[in-house]
Amino acid sequence: MEGSKSAQIYQKVILFDGVCNLCNSSVNFIIDRDPQAKFKFTSLQSEEGQEILNEFNLPTKDFDTIIYVENGKLYNKSSAALKIAKGLNGAWPLLYIFYFLPKFFRDFFYNIIAKNRYKWFGKEDACRIPTPELKSRFI
Repeated sequence: MEGSKSAQIYQKVILFDGVCNLCNSSVNFIIDRDPQAKFKFTSLQSEEGQEILNEFNLPTKDFDTIIYVENGKLYNKSSAALKIAKGLNGAWPLLYIFYFLPKFFRDFFYNIIAKNRYKWFGKEDACRIPTPELKSRFI
């Protein structure tokens, strides 16, 4: 999918469910493995997240997927997770080999986790607020 303003302004942006404990833990995981700060973050619920969703004509109330915007293209679900893994330090880029499996197969497992994430990992009442040290990583 191609976007206009957001896709041009925001490169390597990860949109996540800001009230999901699993999603917030995933953001911390990515930050710890991205010392060059290649990735930027925003919650799906934020003004910026909503703007990006609108740019790509996506629903603005459906927060059951991670979204990744890179080079004007939007990736979601397992495609987003694998594209992000490809950009991390360590052995994590090796997971990208799974990108070549059919998307419906990869997303089957992704969807099981996404549908149960609040039950299994919990939920916060409000979106994550970055620490002052990490503020520059969030848009």
